[in-house]
Amino acid sequence: MVEQFVGTWKMISSENFDDYMKAIGVGFAVRQVGNRTKPNLIVSVDDQGTISLKSQSTFKTTEIKFKLNEPFEETTADDRKTRTVVTLENGKLVQKQSWDGKETNIEREISDGKLIAKCIMGDVVAVRTYVKEA
Repeated sequence: MVEQFVGTWKMISSENFDDYMKAIGVGFAVRQVGNRTKPNLIVSVDDQGTISLKSQSTFKTTEIKFKLNEPFEETTADDRKTRTVVTLENGKLVQKQSWDGKETNIEREISDGKLIAKCIMGDVVAVRTYVKEA
């Protein structure tokens, strides 16, 4: 099921991301950069079923490697240290990050050939849309 996500995805739109970053506690300066950055998302899976999510931009490149349903420690692009678990629910890759008593979810799904990432913190939802490059 994860195979549909595999490939290089180029961001074409980002809605409400500033409010989402505010909601998770990102400071002003980092938000300014975050709002201007249009990262590529590179998704791959190895023979052991380890999934790699690489976010690549001129500003910063981050990568997480994980197996579905197995919690791991993540350092996010904005330097939060989170306990993260990624699950596959109804065809969506759901990434749950927990830190300092807070929790945020990033839901990724393929819709009309696009990868839609919904970043959810409480009642704040940002939507970032990607198209497949090659």
